[in-house]
Amino acid sequence: MQIHTTARHFELDSEDRHHISERVEKFSKFARDIHEVHVIVTAENYRHTAEITLKLKRRDMVSKEEAVEPRVVFDLAADRIEAQLRRLKEYRVSRSRGRVTNGKEPVVAQVPVTADDEFAEFGEE
Repeated sequence: MQIHTTARHFELDSEDRHHISERVEKFSKFARDIHEVHVIVTAENYRHTAEITLKLKRRDMVSKEEAVEPRVVFDLAADRIEAQLRRLKEYRVSRSRGRVTNGKEPVVAQVPVTADDEFAEFGEE
């Protein structure tokens, strides 16, 4: 997984860059097919904007957040992209098991058994 970090109109501290790389590495527990991560942190006047773009095998995911501090804004964007990755993982796991539940339990039709049916099974009537 390649991680690209871009800071626009200000300089990111080495601690912040290290925090970003550690947090992004944790995304791999939700999806093994992440090829590239691009993190853009922009400073405008008093606010910071963070945009995280993930490139997976067959899809791209984007998260964008605004806050006052650069580390806080990255954490907000990372939380949002992590939620997207969790939903993707749940979808993939449910598809691999042969059913899509959309967060609900599958409905199983139950046929009521009458007393006549129980005795018919054993050959008695």
